[in-house]
Amino acid sequence: MHARLTLEETPLFADPSGGLYWPARRTLVVADLHLEKGSAFAARRTLLPPYDSAASLAKLQGLIRKFTPARVVCLGDSFHDVRAEARMAPNDAALLRRMVAALDWVWVVGNHDPAIPPAFGGRAVSEIVEDKLALRHEPAASSGLAPGEIVGHFHPKAAVATQGGRIAAPCFALDGRRMVLPAFGAYAGGLDVLDPAIARLFGRARFRVLMLGGERLHLFGRERLLPFGAHPDTAKKSNR
Repeated sequence: MHARLTLEETPLFADPSGGLYWPARRTLVVADLHLEKGSAFAARRTLLPPYDSAASLAKLQGLIRKFTPARVVCLGDSFHDVRAEARMAPNDAALLRRMVAALDWVWVVGNHDPAIPPAFGGRAVSEIVEDKLALRHEPAASSGLAPGEIVGHFHPKAAVATQGGRIAAPCFALDGRRMVLPAFGAYAGGLDVLDPAIARLFGRARFRVLMLGGERLHLFGRERLLPFGAHPDTAKKSNR
């Protein structure tokens, strides 16, 4: 079940898949697919199952069916590198072309994919600024996220204490005015949301996360979060 939230007075739906839906603009937003990361690692003799693109595209296809958007915005690093197109399996490439052709598809360029393969269609932009929101791969402001900014790039992941110890999962990071999306790609990995690279972007008092958890999202405030590797008993001390 998706979570309803408001960012700069703009209603949005955060989905447990890691996607974000903007109903007023009929726009689905996903970040950091990193298509063909598995094959890039294989080229360096770090073997991973070569199914990340298929899994990520199938998840995206399901999300499109769920929200029926008019537009899809991919917030950068959609492809793991500039040679990803050449390594993609024909079936995966054909599925991606069909999805792109059916919608107004926008590729926001990222640091991994400064040039989008033209064979897939869609249009490439550096950012989208509409109404009170700005969709970018990375923050434009050097000292933090600007009001209304929605970005990817950081792959946020959070950890919390549980009765059995701790759990960690990708998450949305937000403070009511700004947001970082979780990475959508199957092999995208994650950075601790308490890492200064992410935490500095938000006002401490309102900083919270929506952790991905199967079919629902779980809301936690900054005070509930554990640094990666911390024992639950240290949670209170580490969050002072």
